[in-house]
Amino acid sequence: MRIRDELGRVADGNKGGDAAVEGVSGGGVDGSCKNPYKKVKPVGKKLGALDLFTYQRFETHGLHADGMERYLARSKGGAAPGTYGSFRKIFDALGPVPPCCGEAACIPPAPPVGWWGDAGMTYDVPGLEEFFGPKAGTVVRLSPGEYFPGGEDEALRRLAKTVTKRSSWAASFEKPKTSPNALDCDTTGLSPYVKHGCLSPRKFYHALSAVYAKHSKHSQPPVSLHGQLLWREYNYLTGYATPLFDKMEGNPVARNIPWDSDEEFLEAWRNSRTGYPFIDALMTQLRETGWLHHLGRHAVACFLTRGDLWQSWVEGAEVFEEYLIDADWAINNFNWQWLSCTAHFHQFFRCYSPVAFPKKTDKNGDYIRKWLPQFRDFPARYIYEPWEAPLEVQKKAGVVVGVDYPKPIVDHKKISKENMGRMKLAFDAHKAGNAV
Repeated sequence: MRIRDELGRVADGNKGGDAAVEGVSGGGVDGSCKNPYKKVKPVGKKLGALDLFTYQRFETHGLHADGMERYLARSKGGAAPGTYGSFRKIFDALGPVPPCCGEAACIPPAPPVGWWGDAGMTYDVPGLEEFFGPKAGTVVRLSPGEYFPGGEDEALRRLAKTVTKRSSWAASFEKPKTSPNALDCDTTGLSPYVKHGCLSPRKFYHALSAVYAKHSKHSQPPVSLHGQLLWREYNYLTGYATPLFDKMEGNPVARNIPWDSDEEFLEAWRNSRTGYPFIDALMTQLRETGWLHHLGRHAVACFLTRGDLWQSWVEGAEVFEEYLIDADWAINNFNWQWLSCTAHFHQFFRCYSPVAFPKKTDKNGDYIRKWLPQFRDFPARYIYEPWEAPLEVQKKAGVVVGVDYPKPIVDHKKISKENMGRMKLAFDAHKAGNAV
């Protein structure tokens, strides 16, 4: 049998890809870690590639093996369902989430350097210098790593700390009730580990199931932690099934909204120069840590797009893709479409205020003082609207608006209402176009 692609599907053989292809063992969960290369090399010269290797595919990036195709098989017209509720019915119809894959007893050795060379192939194992340049070993530690050290061990430690050992908290978790401006992570903080494969979503799911089994009353999807993993599956499916999902033009689920294009607005937003301390503090945290609370992401996304600056969600998604340590293509684009009311969400009259919204959970502005330390002595009364403070107060606090900190880039109270009118026109045009 010949290997067709990197996912382990094979032509004219096992279509599911879960059973091993017959041939030479490569080691793994069965504990077989013998060196297979000597046995295969002579045949490899004739057949090329890995024709005789035994392998077994473990699809663990989703909750169900071959989940995307199985979801689509139950979807109307072969397209992703338009709502989370509809997706959940499909998800439930697939039955229980399979157990986690068994742990590998050992790992077989890597093939020797140059192993394929005399077969006319160049599949040598890459060295560190190919990843990091000529000075291998001189690796700069990025600041996000200080907040989210990598690896499975760290992921499992955090899973135990935030879920298993805090079962009551995990059981009652409701995503909207967490704080976007908490000084420490107010959620599990596990998204980077799921994204990078350090924590299997199935392992996460079953750890939560064990917690729920201990509590007769627990939160339910969509706001529960199980619900968040289902949102992930739904976002993956939508991205999987939608052409040009990361674009506006040609994207069948996206409304074609006539966004402005202002590089100065975009750069001010990216670099914490909007003149709105809450927005600027959030963007500072994003750049310095690679992470934001989901409601913080909502606030800055709304501000950039339909709320205030009227810039395209595509631009914002690219910035998030650059900075987020848990950046995930499907989830990132889905959420930007949602927050900009480009797709999936239509209540454009609901808008995050960069002043009123953060006051609900942080009246004193401690979050702003942490990420914008120039405001450490600024009175709480004015910290969300420093331009409202008398000049004497600004001077005493060491932050004079227009000198030490930017003036507001727009007037939120005015521009947000204007943008609601622009969004209504875009919605009406979209409906008219679909009706033709």
